[in-house]
Amino acid sequence: MTALAPAPPRRSRLGRLLLGAPGRGLQGRLVRLHLLVLCTMTALLVLVQTVQFYGAARERIGERALTTSRIVAQLPVVYRGAEAGTQSPALNAQVNDLLDETGADFIVVGNRQGIRLAHPVAARLGRPMEGGDNVLPFAGREVVSVARGSLGLSVRGKVPVWAGGVKGSRVVGVVSTGYLMPQAWHLVRQSLLSLAPWFLLALGLGTLGATWAARRLRAEILNLEPEQIAALVRQQRAVLAALREGVLAVGNSGDPDMVTLASERAAEALGARPTPYPLADAWPELAALTAGRRPTRQQNLELTLRGEPYLVNLEPLEGGGFIAGFRDRAQAVALAEELTHARGFVDVLRAQTHEYQNRLHVLSGLLQLGRSDEALRVLNAEIRADSDFRQLLRDVQVPRLVALLAGKRERAQELGIEFQVAEGSNLSPVWERHADTLVTAVGNLTENAFEALRGQPGQVTVLIGEDPEGMQVEVEDSGPGVPPEVVTRLYTRGASSKGDGRGYGLAGVHARVQALGGTLHHARRGERTVFQVSLPAPHGAAPLPAGSSA
Repeated sequence: MTALAPAPPRRSRLGRLLLGAPGRGLQGRLVRLHLLVLCTMTALLVLVQTVQFYGAARERIGERALTTSRIVAQLPVVYRGAEAGTQSPALNAQVNDLLDETGADFIVVGNRQGIRLAHPVAARLGRPMEGGDNVLPFAGREVVSVARGSLGLSVRGKVPVWAGGVKGSRVVGVVSTGYLMPQAWHLVRQSLLSLAPWFLLALGLGTLGATWAARRLRAEILNLEPEQIAALVRQQRAVLAALREGVLAVGNSGDPDMVTLASERAAEALGARPTPYPLADAWPELAALTAGRRPTRQQNLELTLRGEPYLVNLEPLEGGGFIAGFRDRAQAVALAEELTHARGFVDVLRAQTHEYQNRLHVLSGLLQLGRSDEALRVLNAEIRADSDFRQLLRDVQVPRLVALLAGKRERAQELGIEFQVAEGSNLSPVWERHADTLVTAVGNLTENAFEALRGQPGQVTVLIGEDPEGMQVEVEDSGPGVPPEVVTRLYTRGASSKGDGRGYGLAGVHARVQALGGTLHHARRGERTVFQVSLPAPHGAAPLPAGSSA
């Protein structure tokens, strides 16, 4: 799946003919297509029926012609005249009188040489018979043929004329009764016209059925046109490709445990495979969580995939199934910590602005009252306090940690809390590689210490030191301590006595410290609560001399 969806294919000329130009309504296009198909099938059916009716008409006319020829061949005047082999006006007149009775177009009598003895057109008497189909009758067999004679193309029934009218004796002539082809096609037209009302009824019912089916189909696809559906699919592919988290669509009407859609990031995490496929094969823990029940909306479920932790959000779908969005927990925690740092820096800047505004107001008021000496003393006191604080941090050589402590000092002044960095705190530059973890740990622990005082005056002290085995940070406050009901689950997500949505800071600090092989402990020292972070020396760092700890 790529961010750029392929352009819709151009419709061919045949497609435009069958479905119409793009943009027309689905209902109109389906009815148009159905009518074209129905008319085509009707035309093919008419063609087949025409062939069948023509065959039937030819067979029926041929049988009638044979019957007439048999009767004529048994007339004494006919077999005597044929045996004589000469023309006879009586023979021609009697044979022609039978035309009106039989409905035939012609009755021709020929002698053994194929010379006409009787014919509807007197001028053609005495001439050879045409069509070339006398071979079988002269051999003593009856035959039905389609041939072109002097009167045109016709269906003829030919029988031999036997000497003395006795079948099986000597063949002395031939009788040919014919019906011209317009009569055959007239029978075909009559048969087709009899079917025309049924063709029209089928066309009407088919049109109504196509209209109803098109309306039902349109309702099933949310009244969207095909072009709109194609555009939505392309947009969906682009959106899924742009998401930073994996997305799975699970379940359908056939099997609720099959993965029917997976974004690119989901395929990278689960392994690329053609959809649909069983969820249990790709993610057993998620399959076990959702098996046998309709999932409910859930946020930030912690599940593991191939040994890695992921945060999963579940969203149920109408009609069954669900959407699962998931992201790497480490990435989510890192993003949350970045946001926490940003919020902390904003709070620090706001506190600094507030404090400096108060100091400037004090200095401005003293100067306006003419008390410049007192203004100078206040200014010198602030300078000395800042200088003393910086002096305490002179041996902490991780700039981001120093900046954080300076900001926390301003924040403590705003809250009316005494904030101190223990004298002798030190940290070498080798710890700069773990600055993010140190800033996260010290920032969360000092903020928790401020909140532990619950707006009451108190004291918070930070001690930083290192030795050959690693470094330690202690954050001490004069608050009441950790509530007993929280102590046993202090470092788990959501553990807090401050309400919903809290209890994630210490869990994050604990996870990051453990990832570096360190420990996080807390204890009560008299009336004070102490949180201690210990980290082993960074790999490859030069060890400190013994006895150089803070």
